[in-house]
Amino acid sequence: MRIIASLKTALAAFALVLTLAVASPVSAQQSIQGVNPTAQAVKEQDLLRQLDAVSGRVSIPDQKSGLLIQPQGREWRQFHNTTMFWVGAIAVLGMIALLVVFYMTRGKIMIDGGFSGRTILRFNVFERFVHWLTAGCFIILALSGLNVTFGKSLLLPLIGHEAFTNVSVIAKYAHNFLAFPFMAGIVFMFAVWVRDNIPEGGDLAWLKAGGGLLGHDHPPAKKFNGGQKLIFWSVILGGVALSISGVLLLFPFFATTIWDMQIAQIVHGLVGLILVAIMLAHAYIGSVGMEGAFDAMGSGEVDLNWAKEHHSLWVKEEEAKKASMPKGMVAAE
Repeated sequence: MRIIASLKTALAAFALVLTLAVASPVSAQQSIQGVNPTAQAVKEQDLLRQLDAVSGRVSIPDQKSGLLIQPQGREWRQFHNTTMFWVGAIAVLGMIALLVVFYMTRGKIMIDGGFSGRTILRFNVFERFVHWLTAGCFIILALSGLNVTFGKSLLLPLIGHEAFTNVSVIAKYAHNFLAFPFMAGIVFMFAVWVRDNIPEGGDLAWLKAGGGLLGHDHPPAKKFNGGQKLIFWSVILGGVALSISGVLLLFPFFATTIWDMQIAQIVHGLVGLILVAIMLAHAYIGSVGMEGAFDAMGSGEVDLNWAKEHHSLWVKEEEAKKASMPKGMVAAE
């Protein structure tokens, strides 16, 4: 009987120890988390808030490939797919709408005195080469960049998946390789024209008067007026921002993290869209919007009446230079 009683006591003690061993972790986990640890209680957003990222283990050298989910990635995707789309639509379509309204109300800006038949050299061969190098590259870069933002929504339904894939592949390579001559053009443009684009007091007066675009008064201006200086510095500063962010994107993770790459993409996209809108206005004024303006970057020579109306101070400077030159050199020119 004593043996049976001892066995019963031992079994009861073992059962008590086993119960405490099983119940303690569960009670501790419940007290720490404060929730029922079931699949229904695990919230994805709670998990992402507790962790910087969700990652796994990989066997390849690039350990970054093990990153599966990061909260910043979702924020960037939302920005790229929604915010960037609407910013681009407002900037580009808004500028086109403004130009249409401007043309319908103001019309083409004509030379008040008509063509004189005499011309003056405005831009030499190298200056025109720099302009068209930068402009030509920018047009292709802009179109290929707009395809990233609007291609799936606008172009894909029109041409189908196969054609859209081919266009996008070509656009990708064109964007990557033409980035380098574009950056060279920005450097050349700065070196050639920075001296004539330093802001000064007369530029503010030109801007206040609307530069002759809103009325028929033409404020005096040097080689570049206030509006052209704004264009110049927009291209230079915007081009630098595009170049730096673009190089970071061309060589991913060379000196950046994933967060840095996302910032570079946001900067690249926003600056690119803003520059596209600005260049639309610049191209309009330099072509169909103003009589005689295209000749400056076409043949390099503009009509003297056009020059006197839009850049009267510059004409006086050029005439003074020519008057101070020896007669033999003037005749040879």
